[in-house]
This record gives sequence, structure tokens and C-alpha cells, in this order.
Amino acid sequence: MSVESFLNRFRKVLGSDIGIDLGTSSTLIYLKGEGIVIVEPSIVAVNQKTGRVVAVGTDAGQMVGRTPSHIEAIKPLENGVISNFEVAEEMLSYFIKKAISMNSKKFFRPRVVIGVPSGITNVERRAVRDAVKNAGASEVYLIEEPMAAALGIRLPVNDPVGNMIIDIGGGTTDIAVISLGGVVNGKNLDIAGEKLNSDIVNYIRDEFKILLGERSAEEVKLKIGSVLRQGETLEATIRGRDLVTGLPREVVVTDADVREAIGESIVQFVEAVKEVLESTPPEIVSDIMHRGIVLVGGGVKLSGIKDLLESELKLPIHLAEEPHTAVVRGTGVVLEDLEHYKDLLIDNEDELPPR
Repeated sequence: MSVESFLNRFRKVLGSDIGIDLGTSSTLIYLKGEGIVIVEPSIVAVNQKTGRVVAVGTDAGQMVGRTPSHIEAIKPLENGVISNFEVAEEMLSYFIKKAISMNSKKFFRPRVVIGVPSGITNVERRAVRDAVKNAGASEVYLIEEPMAAALGIRLPVNDPVGNMIIDIGGGTTDIAVISLGGVVNGKNLDIAGEKLNSDIVNYIRDEFKILLGERSAEEVKLKIGSVLRQGETLEATIRGRDLVTGLPREVVVTDADVREAIGESIVQFVEAVKEVLESTPPEIVSDIMHRGIVLVGGGVKLSGIKDLLESELKLPIHLAEEPHTAVVRGTGVVLEDLEHYKDLLIDNEDELPPR
């Protein structure tokens, strides 16, 4: 038996391999043998005076919009990729150590499978690998998020049949057509949960002259947001700072206001889905017409998104069970048999161009 084989066998007994869905809005951690152990916001609170990390994840998320001037709540990812390397490394290190602490198998630095947006550059891949390795991983494997999501919901990705999946996340939306273990066609958009929140903030500012926080915009979107009229009018009271007087003020907004706010982004999203279908080989389109399109990601919580796509595309649309955990569950599937799924992973780091 080779040394590598011995170590791999020993690792199965004493290792703590980890799967990560590193999202713009939230990070999910899958611990092999345990399941999903962490679901927390991708936020780090940093003391700007000392440079020290004050809080990470849920604790940092509660500080957003409420910090004194010397403490900044930072989101280290933008549009699904790392925009602040040092803070991302601190966040990953915290989450990895927290996950490992939940398991007594701590003798090895963990192997990590991490989901990344489709179409990221080699430089962005390198940033993810370096951040995860510096955070304590021994080996890092990257997998495209739509492929991981397809594995997580048990689509037959290796079969000679077309599967279409749309992953609506916080920072990006991945549209992918998958067949024979690869992405045949796809598109990555920055129209996702945080873009819709920004649309709502801008609309409220322009129409009501009120400055609204991002968290409040997210709450309004989830409470009364929809992409199609749902019947009776829904209302929500929002509170913010009056841009004219500078004083606190509250107004009532309706679901129609939210639809108008996000309308342009939703149109762009639907057009992108159509573009992917139009450029997909006809045999695979035939499969998609029969099998339908599967929606995953936290963005599917937006009311009416399934009905809108069915109306626009004239295709069956399916909502995955527990759609927000599909990607991290897919990384868990890969962890169970890395050798079997190695062809689904993005190229090894030694194949990337040198720095």
C-alpha cells in the first residue's frame, strides 16, 4: 500500500472533510459524517483602529447598520467572488475551525470542496484556493455551483440527458445546462438577491425620499415582494431617514411598489434564461422540454418566480426541496467519493497559470 493510500484510508477514520458554499450573502458548511453544521451570514465586523476582527457570521450580521464609526461590518465577497482577501481568509478560518470543533475527528487538516460561480477567472479561482488553504485546509477542490447544486438535488448529471438548473443566490444567478458531467451552456448574472435589495433601496429613495437600509429592504422583499400580482394587495410599513428633513419617517409600501422596483432586473433575468435556451443544442432542449427546469438557491423564495418562468418559457418549472442548501449538499456528495466525482471538479490548481 502506498503512503498516499494509507493516508487516505487513515483520513476516512480520523479526518474532518468539509464542503463549503461560500456565498455573497451567507456561508454554509457541510461536515462529512455530520451534515450541514453552519448557516451564517458572510459578514465580518472589523475594528478599524486595531485591525482586529470583532465578530463573524451571525454576530457580525446583527451589527450591520448599527456599528460605531470605528467598527465596520464587511462583506468580503462581491458577486460571488472574493473582493477582500484578508477578511475572507479570517471568515473562512473562523467557520472551518467552528465546523471542526463540532466533531472529535481533528487529527488532520481538512480537505475542502468549495462551490464557486460558473465562469470565474483563474485569478478568482486562485484567490479562493489561497484563502481556503490559509484558513487551514490541506487540499482544496473547486466545483461550479450549478454542478454542485445539481448533485445536491440528485439530478443525473453524468447521464447523456440534458438537465437545466437555475441557481438564484445572493450575489449571482447561475443558469446552466448540464449533460454528461459537464456544463454544456450557461450564463452567470449579477442579478440576484442583493441586486433586488438595492433596487428596492433606490426605488424607496426616489419615490418616497426615504433612505432605507439593506436589511430593511430584504425584509420588505421577503414579506410582500413578488414578481406577479398575487391577488389581494399586500402592505408593509417601512422606517428610514427622511432625505428632506433628516428625521426618522415611516411610510406604507405595497407589493406593487416592490414589483415596480425590481421589475427591470426581473426582465433581464428572464431574458438571460431565454438566451441560454436559444443557444442550447436542440437535442438537449428536447430533454429540457420533457424534464423541465429546476430552481435552487435562496432567491427562489421570491413569490411568483416559478409561475413567471412557466408563463414566459412555456416549460415545466420545478422548485427543489430545501433549495438554499442544494449547493452545500452537493459538495457533501462529492466528499463522500472524491475519486468518483473528480471529473466534475474544476481543474487542479497546478494546472492554473503561475502567479
